[in-house]
Amino acid sequence: MVAIPRVVIAAAASGQGKTSIATGLLGAFRARGRTVSPHKVGPDYIDPGYHGLAAGRPGRNLDPWLVGEERIVPLFVHGATTPTTADLAIVEGVMGLFDGATGLGEYASTAHIARLLQAPVILVVDGSGVGRSVAALVHGFATFDPAIRIGGVIFNRVGTPRHEQILREAVESVGVPVLGAVYRQEALAVPSRHLGLIPAAERTAEATATVAVLADVVGASVDLAAIEQLAATAPALETPAAAERPATRRTLIAVAGGAAFTFGYAEQAELLSAAGAEVVTVDPLRDEALPAGTAGLVIGGGFPEVHADELSANVPLRRSISALAASGAPVAAECAGLLYLARSLDGRPMCGVLDVEAQMTPRLSLGYREAVATSDSVLAAAGTRVRGHEFHRTSCTPAQAPAWRWQGPAGAVDDGAVASGVHASYLHLHWAGNPGMAERFVAATVPA
Repeated sequence: MVAIPRVVIAAAASGQGKTSIATGLLGAFRARGRTVSPHKVGPDYIDPGYHGLAAGRPGRNLDPWLVGEERIVPLFVHGATTPTTADLAIVEGVMGLFDGATGLGEYASTAHIARLLQAPVILVVDGSGVGRSVAALVHGFATFDPAIRIGGVIFNRVGTPRHEQILREAVESVGVPVLGAVYRQEALAVPSRHLGLIPAAERTAEATATVAVLADVVGASVDLAAIEQLAATAPALETPAAAERPATRRTLIAVAGGAAFTFGYAEQAELLSAAGAEVVTVDPLRDEALPAGTAGLVIGGGFPEVHADELSANVPLRRSISALAASGAPVAAECAGLLYLARSLDGRPMCGVLDVEAQMTPRLSLGYREAVATSDSVLAAAGTRVRGHEFHRTSCTPAQAPAWRWQGPAGAVDDGAVASGVHASYLHLHWAGNPGMAERFVAATVPA
């Protein structure tokens, strides 16, 4: 059993300010000397980047669709105790509190995670354009599911002190504590573009400044002591001890990072390390060669289309990656990685590992996917079933054999490519939900 004080930050719908409030809470508690553990419900990569910046440790995802609900508590405990045990865990929800995967009710919703973690929920309520009617909204959320405990409300985008008083009196009349009120401020806005918020890794100093402002504003606007007391009411969690897997060898695996490749789950590098790899980061915008001795390469998602000119201009690294792939070494690429391995992206030369031209499109491909491996690869044996998600506005159809097949609205969809040691696709995977994937990838670095 492990006791980790924790709260879930939820809302009635998307756009209510969950990320700003959660990030601000993480920064405010950290500024007061607390060790805080950041978590995000769902597959989102961008919010955890801001969480990690505020908390000073990696933001981690909790997604039952990707990893299975039986792994949610163990992954939460792992994150909250790595590298040290946190004083408090903040879990930001996804969409509205009860919004789950399409067609599956509340499965993979914020409420689902709150139940699995036995955590109290703080409801963020956008106060814009509402007065006493807010009581009906909060009452509905507090009584809709008896298994979900609404421990308090934080109002966001409050207009005036009088407005705050009206909101407070309305909600307190239905027996739900008000834990704070954050007023409208332009400084709290985080800029967006075609796929949502701009990742923290791309904004560097500006992102750090935004997080600092959020910590100051939220810290001054909410009752932090009351939130700590609420978090402490969460019961201890029962979780099996992690199995020791002694590594018998060390092989160098490079993982793409930097501003162009910001989409990745923290557990991936940890799993590779546990499987016997020494994991190093390579930044395709800055580094002109793979680290000496690189035996495998992982290229995750991100925004290569935004940095296409810089990626293309780094000819030495493109050649280094092409040579590694030609050697038969394992290369795993997701989405942005797939585009980077193409011959070109919107006319700019890329690595040329895959026989395909990639381009931006106006169409958003977004959603969970249940896929089957169509052939043996460095990630999976043919016939392996996985769950992942798509998130892009690009198009390409490699000439090589596809990596995955899934059923779309119009029929079967073939995705990506498998060629020698290369596995590339649009499908984003959480390796913690696919036991053995890291071991298979590392084992592929061993000469036959």
